[in-house]
Amino acid sequence: MSVPEPARAAAWSPPSRPPTRGLAELRSAVEELPDPELPMVTLGDLGVVHEVRIGADGTPEVELTPTFLGCPAMEVIERAVRGVLAEAGHPAGRVHRVLVPAWSTDRISERGRRRLAAHGIAPPGRPAGAGARPVTLELGPSCPHCGSAATRPLSPFGATRCQSILQCTACRETFAQFRAG
Repeated sequence: MSVPEPARAAAWSPPSRPPTRGLAELRSAVEELPDPELPMVTLGDLGVVHEVRIGADGTPEVELTPTFLGCPAMEVIERAVRGVLAEAGHPAGRVHRVLVPAWSTDRISERGRRRLAAHGIAPPGRPAGAGARPVTLELGPSCPHCGSAATRPLSPFGATRCQSILQCTACRETFAQFRAG
């Protein structure tokens, strides 16, 4: 008496690594990546993580909004995000650049603003409120070294494309300011 052979699978593929993180954990891991040009702040601090979602085909997708059009750090950031996706069991995860709505300095978190100031970079002030409002004139950003509002621009170009250089007329220190692209 012979024993029938078991049915053979049509095609064999190696076992895939099961996802190890849910959507909230995935977003948190992406947001905690340090910015390559300003490592004292994270992508979440800067507000460049626009959305993390599961696509129609079940693949995680991350949308990033660059701080500056033509930001040279975007390729490095995208590579790091792909690494987080792969580490979480999603090597086919997708990363997209989103230009609309455009990034603005309003997206920088309070923690990010504190970290930038602690490293001598003046984050722009927050607007008073949303929607239409009167235009107010300001002297300029406060000096992150002494707090004086008596500052003046020195150069529209800083260490990165998203920064300009200013000088405090009170303490005479120079500092970088984050600017909107």
